[in-house]
Amino acid sequence: MLRSIRTARATLRSLRIYYGDRKRAAAMDRLYGNFVQPGDLVFDVGAHVGDRVASFRRLGARVVAVEPQRAMVRALRLLYGRDREVSIETVAVGQKPGRVRMLINADNPTVSTVSPAFVEAAHGAPGWDTQRWGEFTDVEVTTLDALIARHGVPAFIKIDVEGFEAEALSGLSQAVRALSFEFTTIQPDVALACIARCEAMGYARFNAALGESQAMVGEWVDGKAIARWLNALPQAANSGDIYATAA
Repeated sequence: MLRSIRTARATLRSLRIYYGDRKRAAAMDRLYGNFVQPGDLVFDVGAHVGDRVASFRRLGARVVAVEPQRAMVRALRLLYGRDREVSIETVAVGQKPGRVRMLINADNPTVSTVSPAFVEAAHGAPGWDTQRWGEFTDVEVTTLDALIARHGVPAFIKIDVEGFEAEALSGLSQAVRALSFEFTTIQPDVALACIARCEAMGYARFNAALGESQAMVGEWVDGKAIARWLNALPQAANSGDIYATAA
């Protein structure tokens, strides 16, 4: 009961944060408008409470929202369950199908994860000292290839899965038009593995946005340059997203 109350409180906090700022929403639309056109299909992997789903829908895209956490799925169904252009997949995404243990942060569900290495990296790291993963649950895992087989090839894939991004990309065997993946300064090796995977699939141009800025940091560069930029970040930068396009 206590965990349910804490999770509900954290979910409501996320809804206020992610849906209560019109300027942030407008900036998000401008950012994703670089990649998403009306009628496109988008995969939102790690959809949380669906603020990116909202942006993709404002841009006229069809969306597959992928989220394994039950509390977040309830929020997604409440917000988008009647929208025929949104499909909700209650699974995690990884290298191969199966099941995996998800470590739950009841007070901050946005950083719940299926990566024990992510939790280990956060332990004792500046800015992460208040985070606790005190619960767990087993969740189903699918792959990006399986989602493509079920829903079609997306124009854009957003991946934000707290340290499991490289595994998610390992389950993608074909390049789509563009994608993004989250990075954290506590696990730069995960993002570097994602960059290498993207290069192997033919992605040639990379850019990044810090935190929730919803703005690119500079010009588009190649994989080696974005890796150097990532390695030079101070730990205080915390997190952001790297974007990749094939041309």
